[in-house]
Amino acid sequence: MGERKTILIIDDHPLFRDGLVSLLSRQTGYDVVGETAEGEKGIEKAGKLHPDLVIMDISLPDMNGIDAVRRIRTSWPEIKVIVLSMHSKIDFITDAFRAGASGYLTKDSTGEKLLECLEAVIMGEYYMDMAVAQSVVKNILVTKEAKARVQGTAYSTLTHREQEIMHLLAEGLSTKQVADKLFISQKTVENHRASIFRKLNIHSTMELVRYAAKFGLIDVDLWKT
Repeated sequence: MGERKTILIIDDHPLFRDGLVSLLSRQTGYDVVGETAEGEKGIEKAGKLHPDLVIMDISLPDMNGIDAVRRIRTSWPEIKVIVLSMHSKIDFITDAFRAGASGYLTKDSTGEKLLECLEAVIMGEYYMDMAVAQSVVKNILVTKEAKARVQGTAYSTLTHREQEIMHLLAEGLSTKQVADKLFISQKTVENHRASIFRKLNIHSTMELVRYAAKFGLIDVDLWKT
């Protein structure tokens, strides 16, 4: 692979960052030159360190990781970004690539898959884990139809984070479960929930479920017993 490639890790989960550092330190071709839990600090470090690669989470405490991808790629297009996230939904995947990411994996991918991704991206290729790719193929048509139905509705006024939280709440997760899943505070989820209800003019979780089901934004089979 030639000279060693430098990597910056941006992820707000300390144990996960430690695992990535441990994995990469055992490889001969990579040097982890920096790590941080916050998007803004990550962007700042990218500018100072100019790493070859950035491994980026989506759910960060101070900003959306996809926005961080876009800002890094706009300012330093030579830096390649790989998104490593818990999210496998089509919206996150397409938004990440549109923002300038070169690779996308979920956090349950193996270390071997991550190394494959790094090698592909270094070669100038795009990479997506097959598990994610199958999810994309399975949902792309349904998602396209759902998006067409919600164009011009109140749903389009929600921020990316609000849409993310709305989907999780509509799928039956509690505010605490959403907070744990996104690594944010329960109070933050409650504030977003209130904003979602206000913008959609709904007043209960069941109304939220009906709204999401009406536009095909969730799999109604999740609510079948």
